[in-house]
Amino acid sequence: MHIEELRDYCLSLPLVEEKFPFDEVTLVFYIAGKMFCLTNINQFNSVNVKCDPDNALELRATYNAVNAGYHMNKKHWNTVTVNDDAKDDLIKTWIKDSYNLVILTLPKSKRPELLE
Repeated sequence: MHIEELRDYCLSLPLVEEKFPFDEVTLVFYIAGKMFCLTNINQFNSVNVKCDPDNALELRATYNAVNAGYHMNKKHWNTVTVNDDAKDDLIKTWIKDSYNLVILTLPKSKRPELLE
């Protein structure tokens, strides 16, 4: 996966915004003002995605590419190394799962009808 592919995929999801809230190299993707995916654009070798805590542990045990979230809440976030033993389609699935998890945290009155 290349940075352009990641960016195109994230921006293809409904109502997604991208920002650089921390510095000029950390690209963060948001749904309804909440982060669901972030990466370093200068050294694109991994992405951070939100994950169900029970599933996060299983993924970390199964894939070399999946580790506890770097600089994130390690219970709820995974750092996924790109171009390792997790294929691009699987990484996209985890990005979509992260997107859906964030939507579920929104109050029902503010939750877009985007869950699939």
